[in-house]
Amino acid sequence: MSRLKELRKYVDKEINKMDDKKKRTGAIAHLYGVSLAATMIAKKRGFDPELASMAAMLHDLHAYKSGSYDDHAHKGAELARKILGELKLTDEVETEQICSMIYHHDDKLSADSPMDEVLKDADVIHHCMNDLSKEIKEKERKRFESLCQEFGM
Repeated sequence: MSRLKELRKYVDKEINKMDDKKKRTGAIAHLYGVSLAATMIAKKRGFDPELASMAAMLHDLHAYKSGSYDDHAHKGAELARKILGELKLTDEVETEQICSMIYHHDDKLSADSPMDEVLKDADVIHHCMNDLSKEIKEKERKRFESLCQEFGM
Protein backbone atom coordinates (compact mmCIF):
# COMPACT_ATOMS: atom_id res chain seq x y z
CA MET A 1 0.00 0.00 0.00
CA SER A 2 1.30 3.47 -0.85
CA ARG A 3 2.14 5.96 1.89
CA LEU A 4 -0.74 8.20 0.87
CA LYS A 5 -3.24 5.33 0.90
CA GLU A 6 -1.96 4.26 4.31
CA LEU A 7 -2.38 7.79 5.65
CA ARG A 8 -5.86 8.12 4.13
CA LYS A 9 -6.87 4.86 5.78
CA TYR A 10 -5.79 6.32 9.14
CA VAL A 11 -7.52 9.68 8.53
CA ASP A 12 -10.73 7.98 7.36
CA LYS A 13 -10.81 5.94 10.57
CA GLU A 14 -10.43 9.10 12.66
CA ILE A 15 -13.04 11.08 10.71
CA ASN A 16 -15.53 8.23 10.89
CA LYS A 17 -15.49 8.60 14.68
CA MET A 18 -17.32 11.92 14.30
CA ASP A 19 -20.94 11.58 15.49
CA ASP A 20 -22.43 14.37 13.38
CA LYS A 21 -22.97 12.95 9.87
CA LYS A 22 -23.09 16.39 8.21
CA LYS A 23 -19.81 17.47 9.83
CA ARG A 24 -18.24 14.09 8.99
CA THR A 25 -19.25 14.43 5.33
CA GLY A 26 -17.91 17.99 5.25
CA ALA A 27 -14.61 16.89 6.79
CA ILE A 28 -14.17 14.13 4.22
CA ALA A 29 -15.03 16.46 1.34
CA HIS A 30 -12.64 19.14 2.58
CA LEU A 31 -9.65 16.91 3.34
CA TYR A 32 -9.92 14.99 0.07
CA GLY A 33 -10.64 18.16 -1.92
CA VAL A 34 -7.64 20.00 -0.50
CA SER A 35 -5.53 16.87 -0.99
CA LEU A 36 -6.40 16.73 -4.69
CA ALA A 37 -5.77 20.45 -5.14
CA ALA A 38 -2.44 20.21 -3.29
CA THR A 39 -1.37 17.32 -5.52
CA MET A 40 -2.14 19.29 -8.66
CA ILE A 41 -0.51 22.52 -7.45
CA ALA A 42 2.64 20.75 -6.27
CA LYS A 43 2.96 18.84 -9.54
CA LYS A 44 2.51 22.04 -11.59
CA ARG A 45 5.10 23.91 -9.52
CA GLY A 46 7.65 21.07 -9.55
CA PHE A 47 7.32 20.02 -5.90
CA ASP A 48 6.60 16.64 -4.33
CA PRO A 49 2.89 15.94 -4.94
CA GLU A 50 2.78 13.01 -2.51
CA LEU A 51 4.04 15.08 0.43
CA ALA A 52 1.68 17.91 -0.48
CA SER A 53 -1.24 15.50 -0.57
CA MET A 54 -0.23 13.94 2.75
CA ALA A 55 -0.04 17.37 4.41
CA ALA A 56 -3.46 18.23 3.03
CA MET A 57 -4.99 15.02 4.42
CA LEU A 58 -3.78 16.01 7.89
CA HIS A 59 -4.11 19.81 7.82
CA ASP A 60 -7.47 20.16 9.61
CA LEU A 61 -7.59 16.83 11.41
CA HIS A 62 -7.00 18.42 14.82
CA ALA A 63 -9.98 20.73 14.31
CA TYR A 64 -12.21 17.84 13.32
CA LYS A 65 -11.08 15.64 16.22
CA SER A 66 -11.33 18.41 18.83
CA GLY A 67 -14.31 20.29 17.42
CA SER A 68 -12.35 23.55 17.69
CA TYR A 69 -10.52 25.74 15.19
CA ASP A 70 -8.77 27.62 18.01
CA ASP A 71 -5.07 27.66 17.00
CA HIS A 72 -5.84 24.61 14.86
CA ALA A 73 -2.92 25.05 12.47
CA HIS A 74 -0.27 24.95 15.21
CA LYS A 75 -2.02 22.20 17.14
CA GLY A 76 -2.60 20.35 13.88
CA ALA A 77 1.13 20.36 13.14
CA GLU A 78 1.77 18.75 16.54
CA LEU A 79 -0.87 16.11 15.86
CA ALA A 80 0.56 15.44 12.40
CA ARG A 81 4.03 14.93 13.87
CA LYS A 82 2.59 12.39 16.32
CA ILE A 83 0.64 10.54 13.60
CA LEU A 84 3.56 10.44 11.17
CA GLY A 85 5.80 9.17 13.97
CA GLU A 86 3.36 6.40 14.84
CA LEU A 87 2.77 5.35 11.23
CA LYS A 88 6.46 5.67 10.25
CA LEU A 89 5.51 6.84 6.75
CA THR A 90 8.02 9.67 6.46
CA ASP A 91 11.62 10.40 7.32
CA GLU A 92 12.60 13.36 9.53
CA VAL A 93 12.97 15.83 6.65
CA GLU A 94 9.59 14.88 5.15
CA THR A 95 7.91 15.05 8.56
CA GLU A 96 9.33 18.55 9.11
CA GLN A 97 8.14 19.68 5.69
CA ILE A 98 4.60 18.34 6.23
CA CYS A 99 4.39 19.83 9.72
CA SER A 100 5.62 23.20 8.46
CA MET A 101 2.94 23.20 5.77
CA ILE A 102 0.25 22.47 8.35
CA TYR A 103 1.66 24.93 10.91
CA HIS A 104 1.53 27.82 8.39
CA HIS A 105 -1.58 26.93 6.40
CA ASP A 106 -3.94 29.29 8.20
CA ASP A 107 -1.80 32.40 7.64
CA LYS A 108 -3.09 33.22 4.17
CA LEU A 109 -1.81 36.81 4.18
CA SER A 110 1.90 36.01 4.47
CA ALA A 111 4.31 34.04 2.32
CA ASP A 112 6.27 31.12 3.73
CA SER A 113 8.25 28.33 2.07
CA PRO A 114 7.17 27.24 -1.43
CA MET A 115 5.72 23.97 -0.07
CA ASP A 116 3.90 25.86 2.71
CA GLU A 117 2.34 27.97 -0.03
CA VAL A 118 1.12 24.85 -1.85
CA LEU A 119 -1.08 23.87 1.11
CA LYS A 120 -2.32 27.41 1.67
CA ASP A 121 -3.26 27.68 -1.99
CA ALA A 122 -4.95 24.26 -2.04
CA ASP A 123 -6.98 25.22 1.03
CA VAL A 124 -8.04 28.48 -0.61
CA ILE A 125 -9.02 26.73 -3.85
CA HIS A 126 -11.28 24.37 -1.93
CA HIS A 127 -12.76 27.14 0.23
CA CYS A 128 -13.51 29.30 -2.81
CA MET A 129 -14.60 26.67 -5.33
CA ASN A 130 -16.37 24.04 -3.24
CA ASP A 131 -19.44 26.26 -2.87
CA LEU A 132 -19.56 28.97 -5.52
CA SER A 133 -22.55 30.64 -3.82
CA LYS A 134 -20.38 31.68 -0.86
CA GLU A 135 -18.57 34.97 -0.91
CA ILE A 136 -14.77 34.75 -0.93
CA LYS A 137 -13.25 35.67 2.43
CA GLU A 138 -11.28 38.91 2.36
CA LYS A 139 -8.15 37.20 3.71
CA GLU A 140 -8.28 34.73 0.79
CA ARG A 141 -9.30 37.06 -2.06
CA LYS A 142 -5.84 38.13 -3.28
CA ARG A 143 -4.48 34.59 -3.07
CA PHE A 144 -7.50 33.22 -4.96
CA GLU A 145 -7.13 35.87 -7.67
CA SER A 146 -3.45 34.93 -8.07
CA LEU A 147 -4.38 31.25 -8.32
CA CYS A 148 -6.99 32.00 -10.98
CA GLN A 149 -4.34 33.83 -12.97
CA GLU A 150 -1.76 31.04 -12.47
CA PHE A 151 -4.25 28.41 -13.66
CA GLY A 152 -5.75 30.50 -16.46
CA MET A 153 -9.23 30.66 -14.93
